[in-house]
Amino acid sequence: MNVKTNTGLVAIVDDDESMRAAIEDLLSSVGINARSFVSAEEFLLSGVQNEIACLISDIRMPGMTGLELQAKLVAEGSRIPVIFVTAHGNTRMRMQALNAGAIEFLGKPFDDESLLGSVRAALES
Repeated sequence: MNVKTNTGLVAIVDDDESMRAAIEDLLSSVGINARSFVSAEEFLLSGVQNEIACLISDIRMPGMTGLELQAKLVAEGSRIPVIFVTAHGNTRMRMQALNAGAIEFLGKPFDDESLLGSVRAALES
């Protein structure tokens, strides 16, 4: 079982380079450390899961989707809070993510303060 050690590090998993950079810049602007990954597979291979206090992930990505990443982490016993950001969400997808334990499901474009509030809540949990 993976046990989260809260270092305050946020992982950003999104295949869109500009989105990763924008989220990382936003978090950095308020003093939150983040590390970006181009895919769910890259995140899983990085071995940093135990250092991550919050995961921000896109839903639709080449290879493993965000929902598949969430399911894998849950199956491994991970308790990393997950925030989804997507331009392609629907009600069914939102409910699937939230029922599996996601703490937020934001549509792109999203309000910076909404994302920051969700991240802060995850870091304080």
